[in-house]
Amino acid sequence: MSATTVVAGAILSDDGRILLAQRAYPPELAGLWELPGGKVEPGETLADALVRELCEELNVRVEVGDRLAVAVTLESGLELIALRATIVDGTPTAAEHRMIEWVDAERLRALDQAGAVVPNDREWLPEILADLLERG
Repeated sequence: MSATTVVAGAILSDDGRILLAQRAYPPELAGLWELPGGKVEPGETLADALVRELCEELNVRVEVGDRLAVAVTLESGLELIALRATIVDGTPTAAEHRMIEWVDAERLRALDQAGAVVPNDREWLPEILADLLERG
């Protein structure tokens, strides 16, 4: 993977919730909710990058699962890929975000309807909502 790939973690709980992070920056995205993650460094696999990013951003260790079906390509050329993940060690904290929140399907829908989800992450919502409803 190249540095033009960004990986995001769909961190799901057994009780039908997903962990969202509220962006602190840049100004045009500050306050919006997203799946946490970051750029894939040269030589990293998607899974390795996600493990590293979630450790840096949330202070947790995760087990990486399968990939969400939709990959999002931005005008800038960045490709966004989301992977399912489960926390195996640690309690998440907002190291690089304003705050984090475990949300259920109803809250996720409400955030989306309020325009409070990062636009690019909205592409994953149908699949995430299906996962949450299946677990919850």
